[in-house]
Amino acid sequence: MRKGRFEMTPDGRFAILIPVYNHAGGIGPVIERARRLGLPIRVVDDGSTDGTAERLEAIGGITVIRHDENRGKGAALLTGFAALAGETDWAVTLDADGQHDPADVPGLIRAIPKGQRPIVIGRREGMVGEDVPWTSRFGRKFSNFWVRCAGGPVLADTQSGMRIYPLPEAAGLGVRARRFQFEVEILVRARWAGIPVVEAPVGVCYTPGIKRISHFRPFVDFCRNSATFTRLILLRFWGQI
Repeated sequence: MRKGRFEMTPDGRFAILIPVYNHAGGIGPVIERARRLGLPIRVVDDGSTDGTAERLEAIGGITVIRHDENRGKGAALLTGFAALAGETDWAVTLDADGQHDPADVPGLIRAIPKGQRPIVIGRREGMVGEDVPWTSRFGRKFSNFWVRCAGGPVLADTQSGMRIYPLPEAAGLGVRARRFQFEVEILVRARWAGIPVVEAPVGVCYTPGIKRISHFRPFVDFCRNSATFTRLILLRFWGQI
């Protein structure tokens, strides 16, 4: 695998990992922008039913793994980690909804301290304004607070999906959540395991007048988030449950 076309990378191999579910209309531009990094791209189609699979088939130069049914974002990430094991040292994750700019990836790579293997979070800047969904603003504050309460790292953006994960370490943390909650649980478990978590600023794009496709369901996922944090807090203070 190639390291990419930038010189600031530490020793190691990087690959782009994109979990996708029902983003047929937008996944093409996301992949096209990611190509400019010159890194291998692996897409995990998490049981899409809207033509995403057909759209991905028409895009050359990428590797696609497909779940027969929707299992959740966390499950898709774990599938990607397993597929990349032994082939790359780091997985760079991007969301499929277009909110991330792959041009920010070199900045995340530069944030990796020399000699360390942290999880790197893309701290989204500009999360204000009427075009930013209220669920994103509230969810970030809610998640940041409870990650700290569960013994996780103190971070400004625990919900950002633009990240760099060290492999195979990230796959072996024993995360139980398989949907959106995976991304907060893995931060807590990384802290418990002594894996550093660092942040670096990235942009975020919520195009005015264009409805962003999101599969976040406020009530259902609030309940799932609450259950995950309750489990982690109990696990932290009272041992295995």
